[in-house]
Amino acid sequence: HRTTRRVNLSPDGDEFYSRCRQILEDVEALEASAVKNRSNVRGTLSIDVPITYGRQVVLPLLLRLQSHHPNLKVDARFSDRISDIVKDGVDAAVRVGPLEDSTLIGRTFDEQVIWTCASDSYLKERGRPETPGDLAQHNCLTFRLPRSGRDRPWQFNDGRSAFSLTPRSNIRLGDGEALVCASEAGMGIIQVPSYMVETAVARGTLVEILQEHRPAPTQIMLVYPSRRHVPPRLHALMELLDEI
Repeated sequence: HRTTRRVNLSPDGDEFYSRCRQILEDVEALEASAVKNRSNVRGTLSIDVPITYGRQVVLPLLLRLQSHHPNLKVDARFSDRISDIVKDGVDAAVRVGPLEDSTLIGRTFDEQVIWTCASDSYLKERGRPETPGDLAQHNCLTFRLPRSGRDRPWQFNDGRSAFSLTPRSNIRLGDGEALVCASEAGMGIIQVPSYMVETAVARGTLVEILQEHRPAPTQIMLVYPSRRHVPPRLHALMELLDEI
């Protein structure tokens, strides 16, 4: 009701306002309850993770999470394919690289560093490449991308800019750990994430080459459908990921 001096709600408007305020108060109470109950995390945490990174980095964290919260169940799906987390009904997924789907929320918690490596025996027999261009004279073992079936391009940096190339390959494999094994056997040069070869380099079965051309790190993030109504089980996982 409006006059020249004041505005008042009508009875219908007053009832509408009261009900809306009650709804907002209920939502705030539910959110406060969720935060309060994070110490009693329960339900099933479903997550999609890349195969090798999932085994080496994410799985130990999931085991710690479950040990901290005995009432929590974990359903981890290991795949190098990019799934539709909404359609597949998972709470979250671990993704490497920029977030392509603008409808998802991305939370960066780690980075992926790429190393180019070969065995010492291979380098003694074939020589050590000094530039990325020298790879044309070598056996290169490439990774077959699961979605396209094409070779994954190799990434480099010349000090001024980043660039990629797809080396000629005599062996193509669809598994990163298999690439590492083949390179350790002296079959050729590989380019893979550092977490796949750190142990091999430390024990001397592989040697990193072209260090001065190593590409910039790539972000690794946890992606999930919504910033609002994040379940306590996912909050608990985020807290562990922040420790990486």
